[in-house]
Amino acid sequence: MEPGGRISVIGGGIAGLASAALLARDGYRVTVLEKQADVGGRAGSWERDGFRFDTGPSWYLMPEVFDHFFRLLGTSAEQLDLSVLDPGYRVFFEGGGPAVDLRRERRLNEELFESLEPGAGARLSAYLDSAEETYGLAKKYFLYTSFASFRPLLTREVLRGAPKLGRLLLESLDTWAGRFVTDPRLRQILGYPAVFLGSAPKLAPSMYHLMSHLDLDDGVLYPQGGFTRIIGAIRALAEDHGVRIVTGAEVDGILTERAGTRARAFGVSYRDGGGGSHVLAADAVVSAADLHHTETALLPRELQSYPERYWRRRVPGPGAMLLMLGVDGRLPELAHHSLMFTADWDANFAAIFGQPTRVPDPASVYVCRPSATDPSVAPAGQENLFVLVPVPADPALGGGGIDGGGDPRVEEVADRVIAQIARWAGIPDLANRIRVRRTVGPADFARDFNSWQGGVLGPAHTLRQSAFLRGSNKSRKVDGLFYAGGSTIPGIGLPMCLISAEILLKRVRGDLTTAALPEPLPASSGAGLR
Repeated sequence: MEPGGRISVIGGGIAGLASAALLARDGYRVTVLEKQADVGGRAGSWERDGFRFDTGPSWYLMPEVFDHFFRLLGTSAEQLDLSVLDPGYRVFFEGGGPAVDLRRERRLNEELFESLEPGAGARLSAYLDSAEETYGLAKKYFLYTSFASFRPLLTREVLRGAPKLGRLLLESLDTWAGRFVTDPRLRQILGYPAVFLGSAPKLAPSMYHLMSHLDLDDGVLYPQGGFTRIIGAIRALAEDHGVRIVTGAEVDGILTERAGTRARAFGVSYRDGGGGSHVLAADAVVSAADLHHTETALLPRELQSYPERYWRRRVPGPGAMLLMLGVDGRLPELAHHSLMFTADWDANFAAIFGQPTRVPDPASVYVCRPSATDPSVAPAGQENLFVLVPVPADPALGGGGIDGGGDPRVEEVADRVIAQIARWAGIPDLANRIRVRRTVGPADFARDFNSWQGGVLGPAHTLRQSAFLRGSNKSRKVDGLFYAGGSTIPGIGLPMCLISAEILLKRVRGDLTTAALPEPLPASSGAGLR
């Protein structure tokens, strides 16, 4: 497909907006169709009574990925007004004992590990050296490739590292961490990044120990104004390059026709907010929607590269129950990011990923207090709390609501988790100080984002669902149909979605290189056409 062609993008989350911006920069005429009334997808926003909540991602990691994406488009991530968090996060452990802070400086984290287990400081240093080396190799060869060809991977550097890579793929993150530390608290700190990957420490390959380099070496940042600031910046870039964004447009079909012995995508059909039906013709279609929904709901059975039987053999990432709480008074007991780990770590993950599934009780939970860093997210003297409770990916668990108006099971879990936070963090009057409350459950994710089994992230990063074994970004059966986002390569998270957009551009270009593209992308003379 030559630049100047028309491309329809399904979904206005970060992957859809980023894909649209890069394709428009390359000279294509791009239209984004978003089901909701606003863009952002899971990275949305909700406001009430002076509180503004990010409704999804809240950890800013891999800053160089954001920097690179903005530089591709001729600008800078400096516009995001980033603050460095120190501590990066605080960890509470079931059973009492002091909470621990993970700091911005690696030396301080080594001292913390040493204080909890003699000798662990030096072993953390070795662990992080390995994590940094693995991350560098991943960036150079695996994160930015479409895996359309394996020939570019047959380099001396990759072949020399093959034995270690093979071990890192076949051994679990939990086992790998256990080679370096034995204290259960330290193993949890090194194992928890699996949750960011929609997985569990015993399911995620140890290759993902590279994640510890990101938070314990690189540190954790925060964009003032919240994560909607990132979405707003990428939307503005897309529109500056001529992308047309249509909200309230729910795509109900990818239009295909026979072209010789192959099928070809020539557009999409969608419904507007008033129920009217429309057809948008295109030379190619990019779906940044959930891959399961795209394949099983928007294509006829005979053109599905990933039919329902494929998904029956796959492991979904966890679902989530979310709590958005506006609280009177200050909460210094909590850091900007706080993690609460249960003592029976294995039972917690077995409840989510095992059979039969159940909601863990007590649960390992994540609490974000952005008002610790950002005065714009809560009225003066009050706090904004965002709480994520990993649960099984199961829409039958129900949906949430405002002021206790969600499904009974969701509200019951919310009450229980609020009481847990109060006990563990030493805030006995927390429940009585809540002035704003909203809950979200797996049924909401299924309804609002067409997410597979109501999951919050996408397919879990297990061995069979990582790297080239994850969903491809191009249909095998329909020419001109591409995919982007967390359910395809390279995987879950905002940085991965930005990389996914870049890999998409490579795939459209027929570019088989493995490294990130040179900065900036040349601005095509066709960019900005509609």
